[in-house]
Amino acid sequence: MAGTGTVNGKGLEFEDLLPVMANKLGGEGLIKELCNGFDMLMDKDRGVITLESLKTNAAVLGLQDMKEDELVSMIREGDLDGDGALTQMEFCVLMFRLSPELMEESWIWLEEALQHELDNNYSL
Repeated sequence: MAGTGTVNGKGLEFEDLLPVMANKLGGEGLIKELCNGFDMLMDKDRGVITLESLKTNAAVLGLQDMKEDELVSMIREGDLDGDGALTQMEFCVLMFRLSPELMEESWIWLEEALQHELDNNYSL
């Protein structure tokens, strides 16, 4: 599945594998894999993804061909608090935002997660 995402207004073509992973792993499994991806890319000392850690570890996720300005744009796009780095939550949100199909499916997962949470809270 090909998808189109934008990073600072630039169109990016990418293979949208998140829906495939979601179908295969389920919602919780996908989140676990995203967390694993974050762990591989993060600066181990700071606990966030920085430009330097992204450049160093980009090949792990097949991003080795991205130019530095594209990596900078990616961080800016996902950096919700403006600190120049990506927290785990910002990274996961960015991955969902770059996956158009998952954006549609994420509402279903949210409803399922909320229902699961409600069921667990009322069964206590």
